[in-house]
Amino acid sequence: METESEPYVRLATLRQLHQVVADLNTARSLADTLQAVADGIVAGLNYELACVNLVRPDGDLVVAAFAGSPAAEALITGRVGSRASWDRRLAMGQAWGDLRFIPHTEGWVLIEDDVPQWHTEGPAPRFEDEWHPHDRLYAPMYSSGSRSAHPGGPPGSGRELLGVISVDRPRNGRHPGPWGREALQMYASQSAIAISNARLRSNMQRALVRLEREQQALRASEESFRQAFEYAPSGMAIAEMGGDQHGRLLRTNDALCRLLGRPASVMRRYSFADLVHPEDIGTLLRTSAEGGRAELRLGRRDGTYVWVSLRNSVVADTADGPRFLLTHVEDIEERKRHELQLAHRASHDALTGLPNSAELRSRLSARLCERPFAAAAREETAPGFEPPYEYDYEHEHGFGFSPAGGGAGPYDHHVHTVAPTGGDIDDGTKGLAVLFCDLDGFKSINDRFGHHTGDAVLIEVARRLTTGVRDGDTVARLGGDEFVVLADGLGSADAADLAVRLRNAIIPPIRVDGRAVRVGASFGIGWAECGMTVEEVLNSADQRMYIEKRSRSKVHRRAG
Repeated sequence: METESEPYVRLATLRQLHQVVADLNTARSLADTLQAVADGIVAGLNYELACVNLVRPDGDLVVAAFAGSPAAEALITGRVGSRASWDRRLAMGQAWGDLRFIPHTEGWVLIEDDVPQWHTEGPAPRFEDEWHPHDRLYAPMYSSGSRSAHPGGPPGSGRELLGVISVDRPRNGRHPGPWGREALQMYASQSAIAISNARLRSNMQRALVRLEREQQALRASEESFRQAFEYAPSGMAIAEMGGDQHGRLLRTNDALCRLLGRPASVMRRYSFADLVHPEDIGTLLRTSAEGGRAELRLGRRDGTYVWVSLRNSVVADTADGPRFLLTHVEDIEERKRHELQLAHRASHDALTGLPNSAELRSRLSARLCERPFAAAAREETAPGFEPPYEYDYEHEHGFGFSPAGGGAGPYDHHVHTVAPTGGDIDDGTKGLAVLFCDLDGFKSINDRFGHHTGDAVLIEVARRLTTGVRDGDTVARLGGDEFVVLADGLGSADAADLAVRLRNAIIPPIRVDGRAVRVGASFGIGWAECGMTVEEVLNSADQRMYIEKRSRSKVHRRAG
């Protein structure tokens, strides 16, 4: 029943509500805010007990704060009630706006469910609105948002449930009137805002802490990378990818600067394409950016080149930032030198340093093909020659290549080796002359003075033969006291003149350990021609050498 003092009671309650709401906004952490919500019920809304049940991430509700009874607080704080049980409670009883009141006459069915609860026994109500210890009043807290689009739906439908405030024992011992209900509902709404803000602050604080940790980890990672980059024992470089400055070196470490003899400030003017040996530019361009490897030569400041191994990887400055090329540069000069030495030993004679038999055959084989081109050319120019019908593979297959084994054709890029046909008469044809040299009198020197002297003679003969030929000609030791000279672009007369010059270069005495010894030389001139095998070419020159040797007397073969 309204009384004259009711407006004053409302004003006092409003002042108390204003104060407790202000207290909500002064709490800093989520735990402090939840406790302030419970304390505000007891201090400002005239209830003896208040409990705040907070929705967990899994949907169940946990007792997060309690006010009014230390014993009850110790008993139920931290206990959990299932979401299904809470949904059942919020659908029962009487709806007072968003509030839900379950009288003791209906609530007895809830005594055995799993929602944490605290109550005491008491007598039956003496009048209609008297509060019974088993009465339950819940104030749901919803996140801010639009209400349900269905006015007939349950309270709060369409909004997210943050938690439930449960109150007990009004100090006046009566059910709250319209004004008390409105005040509790307003307080629940403000509490929801305060809890949302506290959660937001908590999330922001965690995010800031996580961001700071990530930034610290990033700084530590960058520092680790910087130290690993700067102090790496092998060279490292970072270059641009894409754009007008693609490949330009942005950063180089000390090891690379020392390797190339250039300071870091100068290195930033270059790309690897500027530093690579001209013969290796194709290797560099074929090297892929991601995981690419290459072995090539880079130029030093003094003009020399060093063999290095490049290994590339692509790195990004940020998640969506520009990409850069990280190149690891390893000095492999020693290994390359060792490999070249091994390759040289495999292809060169250990005593004289000349190409050995295997290398000679390899070089000669590279100049020969299976088709006797010169003979075919002569046949095609003979009177009455008619070329056979040729299938048009180019138009049939579209590639412009003749089938495998079809011989040379218009697309054969091999330069065919031809031979003079006039015998000892020079017909003007230039070919690849093969001069087979056998030393005369070498065995007697070897038997008389020993292998040491014989080796010295072979070394000197090799030197004189090498001196007597042109750059690009090949002087090889076939074995024992036999040598072979490959000289391209000679006619018959040119080859004969060369044999004479080389024989005259060998004849002068050779001094070994203060002793002068002399050997002679017999030369056989053969010609390499496509259609011949390597063995056929060498046998032809060998046979001509023996013919020449037998045609000269022993005295003329060995000049002393």
